Amino acid sequence: MKSLVWKKLSARQRAAALQRPAQAARPQVAAAVARIIADVRRHGDTALRRLTAKFDGARLSSLRVGAAEFAAAEKSLSAADRAALRTACRNLRRFHAAQQPAAVRVATMPGVVCEKVVRPVGRVGLYVPGGSAPLFSTALMLGVPSQLAGNPVRVLCTPPGRDGRVSPWILQAARLCGITEVFKLGGAQAIAALAYGTASVPKCDKLFGPGNAFVTEAKLQVSRDAAGAAIDLPAGPSEVMVIADNSAEPAFVAADLLSQAEHGPDSQVVLVAFSEKFAARVRTALARQLAALPRAAVAQRALAASRVLLAASTDEAAAIANAYAPEHLILQVKSPRALLPLITTSGSVFLGAWTPESLGDYASGTNHVLPTYGWARACSGLGLTDFQRTMTVQEASPRGLRRLGPVVERLALAENLAAHQRAVRVRLDALKK
Repeated sequence: MKSLVWKKLSARQRAAALQRPAQAARPQVAAAVARIIADVRRHGDTALRRLTAKFDGARLSSLRVGAAEFAAAEKSLSAADRAALRTACRNLRRFHAAQQPAAVRVATMPGVVCEKVVRPVGRVGLYVPGGSAPLFSTALMLGVPSQLAGNPVRVLCTPPGRDGRVSPWILQAARLCGITEVFKLGGAQAIAALAYGTASVPKCDKLFGPGNAFVTEAKLQVSRDAAGAAIDLPAGPSEVMVIADNSAEPAFVAADLLSQAEHGPDSQVVLVAFSEKFAARVRTALARQLAALPRAAVAQRALAASRVLLAASTDEAAAIANAYAPEHLILQVKSPRALLPLITTSGSVFLGAWTPESLGDYASGTNHVLPTYGWARACSGLGLTDFQRTMTVQEASPRGLRRLGPVVERLALAENLAAHQRAVRVRLDALKK
């Protein structure tokens, strides 16, 4: 991990230091994704089977997971495994249930009442990454809030292994959330199927879930198409920033950096430290821990694009974090609560030495579907209300129309919208009669 002294960098150098490496390949990714989406729209299930064989090495007779596969998945997990899933599910339910929005009803003036009511999104598509590391935890992160929101149709897609099977952990997590429609589909082709529908896969109104660069690009493309689907947020390859002062334990910092680096070669890890001496201790711990990781080769590739940024103060460290807007931000400093008010842009923040990012990934109760690529400047992490939509309602009584109508008439005529004024006037005239 190369060290850069922040105060010595120019504005251009600072921007380069915070650049996400995966963005460099976006034009090629966008073109490839567009071809996949067009293929799925044109050829439906036939394209899905062909693309699954091509990208996942699995030849499927059925795209949908059957009841026997759900039953087999449950039997394959130990009682302790199932208990761990239930604990994670329970914590997620507690945190997300507390996010239920209250209905709003306000009399803005006598005779005029305005309301906001909540409704579930009708059909939601849930994408759970698979491949070399099936993220069953994502099935819980999407399944729990969608269940609490009461979405009538919930469809989950996840890539199969070469044997054509879905991870039993994913299927058991889906079952805990009451999801029965699970399809063996991954990548951009899964997003296309959920957005436009096929003979097998129901068309969805809104898509959820993280993924690699291809999945993220596919979500962005279908969200720009009126015939496609809305999306939750741009959640792409994982990233973490750790702010660590000299009081931090280097082994803890190294472990947190590696926990994200092992996700994939396009993951990014950034350390903000306050001295080169401490950074060197972290590098030593990284090398030692990396050697023992089963996914060392993947993590090593991610670390090749990582860096250490040396800050002169906690204020400067916070400014770096806000400029980067990380998906995950870990504050391993002596007084993390004191630093938290300075943080304005992050998907999720982890305070202190005893709060590894892994807690949020699995079972603390917060959602791990978070904005990446700097989208945390404008987007929030996933929550219950993302699976809902609100509608405003208004009702005026005759008394209310008499009081407010003349105001609206004047405003409508000021905008040269005579029909708007007339819609009020015909009613006021009727009341006079």
